[in-house]
Amino acid sequence: MKLGIIFGGRSEEHPVSLKSAQMIAANLDTEKYEPFWIGITTSGAWMLCDGPSEDWEDGDCRPAVLSPDSSVHGLVVFDEGRSATVRLDAVLPVLHGKLGEDGAMQGLLELAGIPYVGCDIQSSALCMDKSLTYTVVAGAGIATPKFWTVTPDEKIDLEQLTYPVFVKPARSGSTFGVSKVADEAELASALDTARQYDAKVLIEEAVVGSEVGCAVLGNEDELMLGELDQINLTHGFFKIHQESDPESGSENSTVIVPADISAESRALVRETAQAIYRALGCRGLARVDMFLKDDGTVMLNEVNTFPGMTSYSRYPRMMAAAGVSLTELIDRMVSLALAPRAR
Repeated sequence: MKLGIIFGGRSEEHPVSLKSAQMIAANLDTEKYEPFWIGITTSGAWMLCDGPSEDWEDGDCRPAVLSPDSSVHGLVVFDEGRSATVRLDAVLPVLHGKLGEDGAMQGLLELAGIPYVGCDIQSSALCMDKSLTYTVVAGAGIATPKFWTVTPDEKIDLEQLTYPVFVKPARSGSTFGVSKVADEAELASALDTARQYDAKVLIEEAVVGSEVGCAVLGNEDELMLGELDQINLTHGFFKIHQESDPESGSENSTVIVPADISAESRALVRETAQAIYRALGCRGLARVDMFLKDDGTVMLNEVNTFPGMTSYSRYPRMMAAAGVSLTELIDRMVSLALAPRAR
């Protein structure tokens, strides 16, 4: 099977995508798949290369584009003034953040007519925008944090805020641009930080509870769940990918798999994760992050439609704890991409 694997991208999560792709490369069954590694530079150039090494741009790369022409059904590769086409059977977009998880890449793949791993255009866009995620999930009767959106020209009524609050970009990931705000004096600076990543900003109530995650794999009604995980914090808030050396661990948190919660809470978290996944129309895979509150209720935190696949990432760790290796996980993701879609 000719499998196009796209990595890199123009978002702030470019380095995380590279690490995820390296783990995919190390665990891909090359007797089953012929990989075509498609790297996107931070400036947006597309290159067909040998693989996702740290210095991949300095290797044997050729300019290439994914054709939106469905009759091509794959790549157009340019080499010394000539072009050639490579027909792809499926695409694995190992991309995080804007222009990777927000529906843009999914739209291109839909135009190209190539089956691809992960959520479709609509669910990708919904999950990328936290305010839309909360609105849809709340409409399905599932608890979400209280939140306010702030656009560039909009002023927030400060009287309605109860501190502490979190200020975050509405459409970003991996806690880039997120601040915990203790009082009104810190709010302006936090808004400025968030606006470095998105013009639309979310102000969200601080939820008291334990953060738990659920790895979901599947389409429509046939869902498989990994073991739940739990974030243990010593101080501050969970800042995945923000450490200088995340492979060696975090300075303020540890991730426990399986989560140290009661059987009743475990069942409720799993049930809620599936309900959220379906309410948002997710397909293929997603990591659903939630809060387990002290009174036993479960509240949504966020949904990642292509969670990290790095050596320290939560999703593959939860799946491994459920007996699914990364090699098998790749197989299952590709099989789900090739499965017929419900009409």
